[in-house]
Parts: sequence; structure tokens; C-alpha cells
Amino acid sequence: MTDMRSHWENIYQTRAPTKVSWYQARPEPSLSLIAKLGLTKSASIIDVGGGASNLADHLLDQGFKDLTVLDISPAALAYAKERLGPKAGAVGWIEADITSWKPPRAYDLWHDRAVFHFLISRETQDAYLAALEAGTKAGGIVIMAAFALDGPERCSGLPVQRYSSESLSARLGPGYSLMAHETGVHVTPAEALQKFTFAVFRRL
Repeated sequence: MTDMRSHWENIYQTRAPTKVSWYQARPEPSLSLIAKLGLTKSASIIDVGGGASNLADHLLDQGFKDLTVLDISPAALAYAKERLGPKAGAVGWIEADITSWKPPRAYDLWHDRAVFHFLISRETQDAYLAALEAGTKAGGIVIMAAFALDGPERCSGLPVQRYSSESLSARLGPGYSLMAHETGVHVTPAEALQKFTFAVFRRL
């Protein structure tokens, strides 16, 4: 955990949150995919690797009341808390490495935009999937995004595992049913193009 935490801490301490390659002023298609689910405002939502993302801001503005953001980087979480100001108290903040985290509860929606694709070994992927299983409930929803098969091979100095919706579904296994998927292109602040796969699963 220490090495990975140091890596991401260095990034957030040396770059403005609006300058990192994954920055989105409006996190799409995540918001559109969540809207299509028809969740109640009391639904429990966790944003894994949410860091300094604006997703929690938008969901709070939409009236969601049970939000959690998990990230390995204390600096990323601090940026998000500062940006939200008094509203930060309405969010649960967890500093943890997802591959060693033990979820204390199960969530209605697990959202991950580009954490899983950094796990390139079977061991770390299995550890993530153990947390996913413990952190979701039967009938719960999982939204995962990863670089597409023709997307970048590296990000922020690290190699990634690229996925199609089919290969992502296969890696999650038979306990998750693929409900919807789409591909899209993210334009980074430096105007580079990154192709993503977004997939929505239901936990069986």
C-alpha cells in the first residue's frame, strides 16, 4: 500500500486536481448511467477511487444522502473536502487501498472509474473482487470503467489492463450480470484522447 499511496500522493501534491489526466468537470457518462438506474435518494453509493472527482458534488446536488468516497490518497480526499466545504460532512470519506480494504457494509451502488484497470496481477485483481463482493448486496449495481482495448497502455506512469465489456464481465465472473455497456472517449486537460469501456452490472 505504501508504494502505491506514495505514487498517487506525489501526483496530487505536484499537480492541480483540474490538471490530472482523468479530470472531468462533469463526470460523464457516470452521471447518465446512474440516472438511468432510477435509484432512490436514500440509496447507498460508494465511489471507489473517487479521490478529487466531482461525482460526489453532483450526486449531493441531486439529493442523494448516503454517499461514500474511497481513495488511497489523503491529498486527493483533502482536495475534495475543501472543494465541498460545509457539504463535505454529508459524505463518508475512507482512505484505503482497495486491495486490502474490508468493507464494513454493503452498498446499493459501487462506482469505479479507472481503479480496477491499474490492477494488472491476478492477485491484486482477486483482492479487489473480494472487496467488491463484500461491499455489494444481491441485486446491487456495479458501474466500472476501464481503458478500452484500443485505449492507452499506461496512465500516470503505470501500466494498465485494458478491457472490453465482455472481458470485464468475464473477469468479474458469473456472480455479476452485464446490464449495459458503452464505449466513449475522454478528452484530458492536455487534450489527449483516451478510449474507455463503461459497463453496468447487477450483483446476482
